[in-house]
Amino acid sequence: MDMEIAKEIIVDFIRKKTEEAGVSGAVVGISGGIDSALTAYLTSEALGNKNVIGLLLPESSLTLAEDMLDATEVVTKLGIEYKTIDISEVLKSFIDAIPDSDKSSQLANGNLKARIRMSILYYYANLLNRMVIGTGNKTEIILGYYTKYGDGGVDVEPIGDLYKTEVQELSRIVGVPEKIITKAPSAGLWAGQTDEEELGISYAVVDKLLQFLLEEKNTESINNNLGISNEKISSVIHRINANIHKHQVPPVAQLDEIRKS
Repeated sequence: MDMEIAKEIIVDFIRKKTEEAGVSGAVVGISGGIDSALTAYLTSEALGNKNVIGLLLPESSLTLAEDMLDATEVVTKLGIEYKTIDISEVLKSFIDAIPDSDKSSQLANGNLKARIRMSILYYYANLLNRMVIGTGNKTEIILGYYTKYGDGGVDVEPIGDLYKTEVQELSRIVGVPEKIITKAPSAGLWAGQTDEEELGISYAVVDKLLQFLLEEKNTESINNNLGISNEKISSVIHRINANIHKHQVPPVAQLDEIRKS
């Protein structure tokens, strides 16, 4: 892929979608990771830095100081307005208000954090008549590796057709700091979490695997070309199938047949 052309397509996409929506700018959640950094760079180029606000939404007891420094460096380099809002008290209020809350449930509490952040992004979007710009990449979207109605709850996904490895490539082109590009990707939803450890496969490998699967290559072909075990292939396919619902509009029970009668 020609990354310079890809960049222009994405920048034009952001510009057109905000114009179509009749909004005055964009809201981007900035975590200190590569996906949100690249999205902020591209959005600023598309709309101008005065029309972009970055929201840094740490959880004080969990978010790494390194991530906050990297997020702050991104907004400072771009010259965009930003707000830092600690979600810890909001999260505590939720947990305290739910009689059956379980602080040991990483999945439930991690997803709750993502949904709290989504709500704050949309609060600012509503206040300022702006669009929430998503930061999900193609690898995450295909795998369903995101929180439904959390980081998946956005208006547009500008980098959603870039595999993670392509995100890294384009990030170097636009000038994202190298330390952000090379650090281990993490959703930061619980202590010590990294994407690749949770997925059980590196992004470099899974990107190639996904391309083979989209080309409808069989398991034998994938084995021969990538040297991935059948178990790993099956695990990725299972994850994709289990998360298909995240890509779809909630199903509706159809009543047309009885309505006609």
